[in-house]
Amino acid sequence: MSRSERSPLLLAGLLAAAGTAHFAAPRRFDHIVPRSLPGSPRTWTYASGAAELTLAAGVALPRTRRAAALAVAAFFVGVFPANVKMAADWRHRPAPQKAAALGRLPLQLPLVLWARAVAKGAEGRS
Repeated sequence: MSRSERSPLLLAGLLAAAGTAHFAAPRRFDHIVPRSLPGSPRTWTYASGAAELTLAAGVALPRTRRAAALAVAAFFVGVFPANVKMAADWRHRPAPQKAAALGRLPLQLPLVLWARAVAKGAEGRS
């Protein structure tokens, strides 16, 4: 399997793992939901987990890959405020946890670019 064939499946796997984690250990995610969002943090945790699972399925299927990958790029931009909140909330934690929270911030850009590359690779193949 070539790299261009593996990349969408790896992205789908990442999304599926993250989406599953939202349901398996929701409390970890509840704490990073921005307070400005209406409703319960758990609702947002489950909604984002369901979105990740749905996007994973869309990216895994060649027929829906392009549209789903573009939606993934938008999703990664949309969850950035949660990562900012986590970094702010964890600024007084031990160094390894603080580093993990801060490391998530610049990681969003390569994730967005990866999703866009998957979308571009799917052009004309659906």
